[in-house]
Amino acid sequence: MTFQRNILPVLLLALYALMAGPALAEEEPEERGITDYIEMEPAFVTHVGEPGTKVIYLKASVTLRADRESTRPALEAHMPRLRHELVMLFGEQVDVDVLTSQQGQQALREEAAARINAVLEEQQTGEHIAGVLFTEFVVQR
Repeated sequence: MTFQRNILPVLLLALYALMAGPALAEEEPEERGITDYIEMEPAFVTHVGEPGTKVIYLKASVTLRADRESTRPALEAHMPRLRHELVMLFGEQVDVDVLTSQQGQQALREEAAARINAVLEEQQTGEHIAGVLFTEFVVQR
């Protein structure tokens, strides 16, 4: 009889561990191979170049690339702030020749991604974007 009393708690603990294992494993499903594109609409239009010179306009259509489905709600929740950051970034551009080069546009995309990720980190969303795409990029001189 003592043996039965001692074995019962051990069996109950083992049963609990077996049932809890799969439940804990299901809490964080891995998201592999997901690419979500989030368009920032409307397109950005701002002036660029040196102050006091001829006004030059930049029009950029921006799409954000995310690698998790959970990123979209965080981006949508903070879209006004994210748009503000990009308006400020685009307006800071003074060297139009660099801006219109492939290397300049690549650097601008990288800086845009860094600023967006900084906002997402500041807001403690736990999310990040994988990249920024320019689906339209026009500089009018």
